[in-house]
Amino acid sequence: MTSGRPDLTVRGGGIFGLAIAFEASKRGAKVRLIERTRIGAGSSGGHVGALAPHVPENWNPKKQFQLESLMMAEAFWAEVQRIGGKDPGYARLGRIQPLADDVQVARANERAAGAAELWKGFATWRLTEAAEFAPFVPPSPTGLVIHDTLSARANPRAAGAALVAALETMGAEIIIGEAEEIGAVIHATGAPGLAELNVAFGKTVGTGVKGQSALFQYAAGAAPQLYAESLHIIPHADGTVAIGSTSERDFDAPDTTDAQLDTLIEKARALCPPLAEAPVIDRWAGVRPRAKSRAPMLGGWPDRPGHFIANGGFKIGFGMAPKAAQVMTDLVLDEHDAIPEGFRVTDNL
Repeated sequence: MTSGRPDLTVRGGGIFGLAIAFEASKRGAKVRLIERTRIGAGSSGGHVGALAPHVPENWNPKKQFQLESLMMAEAFWAEVQRIGGKDPGYARLGRIQPLADDVQVARANERAAGAAELWKGFATWRLTEAAEFAPFVPPSPTGLVIHDTLSARANPRAAGAALVAALETMGAEIIIGEAEEIGAVIHATGAPGLAELNVAFGKTVGTGVKGQSALFQYAAGAAPQLYAESLHIIPHADGTVAIGSTSERDFDAPDTTDAQLDTLIEKARALCPPLAEAPVIDRWAGVRPRAKSRAPMLGGWPDRPGHFIANGGFKIGFGMAPKAAQVMTDLVLDEHDAIPEGFRVTDNL
């Protein structure tokens, strides 16, 4: 535990809160992180951990922000592991997407040109034979797949544990339960935080969207992740494969799985033949925070000096986390505002 008064209180032990606390600690701030329940209690405690880019076309600030964050990710997670000594399960192994017909092939070729321009040589987007990635590859009617080398994976639970280890090594104070807020306060409290903001602002600024995922026992090695028919299939380094997830706006039980996950499991078995006989060893459900703008909600809390909001990661929180941590720490510690338009709290009001 750190001595003295923290310069910064972070509320929330999900990926945004942990990443911001890590970045602030690196910069010498004394950090107190308060998590009501447990680390990764919300949407950051699942299985999938897909760090995958938006398609390289119709460019906008959200896509640029995500690109910069994905480019930062390898160094970010390497430093987390170096400081804390725990492996977050990060690896930039790319992603495979099957192409169903000639229309998709033509569109993929156009996007390859867009990636060449926008990704500036950092990564590639190419069309290639599906057989190149057998056996861990989905069926492709054309025999072709997209292979991008920008996509990466992190194991969500391992990543959370790695960030906690790094924070403790740097002297940050991590409190499970409740404690006094001291210094500037960043509210990175996920779906429950969005519900509280809706009450505070008297309008809907965001909602929770339930997701369900599953974990197979199957060692795929250093295979790229798969994305087919809106399903993510992510091989992890620990001999498991994560699949997910559903997207449920209406639900009664936020943290229980049901027949919708059974359907997803059967879909994964059909799309990835090596999983056909692999056992399912864990099932998960949780609620992901979706801001009204669909972009992360970052910045100062209007009319509440000294309080800030980092929320709305939704499905791309792990991919956005390094950049979100950078801009929030710039804002809170250095009063430097680099938050893009569309990401501000006021964009959701």
